[in-house]
Amino acid sequence: MTQTHRPDIVVLGAGYAGLSAALRLALNPHVAVTLIDPSDHFTERVRLHQLTTGRPEVSVTHPLSVLLRGTRIRHLAARAVDLDRAGRQLRTDDGRTVPYDRLVYALGSVTDTRAAQDAAERAYTAESAAELGKRLFDGPGRLAVVGGGLTGVELAAEIAESHPGWEVRLLTAGSLGAGLSGKGRTHVRKALGAMGVSVREGERVASVDDVDADVTVWSAALRPRTELAAAAGLELDAAGRIVVDRTLRSATDPAVYAAGDAAATSLRMACATAMPTGAHAAASVLADIGSRPARPLAFRYVMQCISLGRHDGLVQPVHGDDSPRGSVLTGRPAAFVKEQVVRSTVRSLRVVASMARAR
Repeated sequence: MTQTHRPDIVVLGAGYAGLSAALRLALNPHVAVTLIDPSDHFTERVRLHQLTTGRPEVSVTHPLSVLLRGTRIRHLAARAVDLDRAGRQLRTDDGRTVPYDRLVYALGSVTDTRAAQDAAERAYTAESAAELGKRLFDGPGRLAVVGGGLTGVELAAEIAESHPGWEVRLLTAGSLGAGLSGKGRTHVRKALGAMGVSVREGERVASVDDVDADVTVWSAALRPRTELAAAAGLELDAAGRIVVDRTLRSATDPAVYAAGDAAATSLRMACATAMPTGAHAAASVLADIGSRPARPLAFRYVMQCISLGRHDGLVQPVHGDDSPRGSVLTGRPAAFVKEQVVRSTVRSLRVVASMARAR
């Protein structure tokens, strides 16, 4: 690059997608990278269910100061409250104005509690798993997990294994593990049954009052955190995700890119898709600034991994389009593979951070 001015790249969100994007951008010494996130740590969201054990030694966070040290990434511990696209600047909740030449929107998603209006106030979620872990020590009693997707399954299994005095049920409006193969669903059912978890399929919950339990854990769906994008006039799809082209550039504003759960791709919301899209958004931004054509996102799934407590799991091989293959890996070998996959996420972030320090 020949510019005397270093373009200012702002990344919103320090989750899997945002951190991946920021670190990849920092590999280029000719840009200035600012990461905006109110937290001072990176949270391994795929481990949140482990916090339900309530054990004080269980930690799922990593200090951003350590991950970002020496990378030249400036971390602003604040929350963006206004996006001024015309002026290409953000305003944060502490009164700062942050200009940008390009913006990567990677605020991710949260558990969607809108299906039951009282769930946000009266139910625990994956995000409040630490508080749930403390509450479970007041038991035993009856607990219901609402949602039969992968997160709901992991929560139910972790709770049943670590708090055997609790009566655990899993309620789902559809089928348990709907995206799994027949063998995969069978193993999940058997594993949950062996832990004493009662599974009830085809049961839609409209209110926490409909759940006969002392504690309700809501895990029915995710929603993208795109309120800021909507207020700024960025086009969203029907699911509330930012409409992007194949390079992850906003269809509304050429200075804005989106990655992870906030981007309207054909990919499901997951860590497995957040990190690659974060890296790809960074590559697209750098190509744009360098007046080079950006490559379209090319992504193929390999497998789905599910924790079933600490000693069992399921590895479901899938086709490139995420449809399940017939074979599965189960038991302790699957639990080992799942743990290595989870560890690899932080390892890869650390590797890229080391590369950025060397520039």
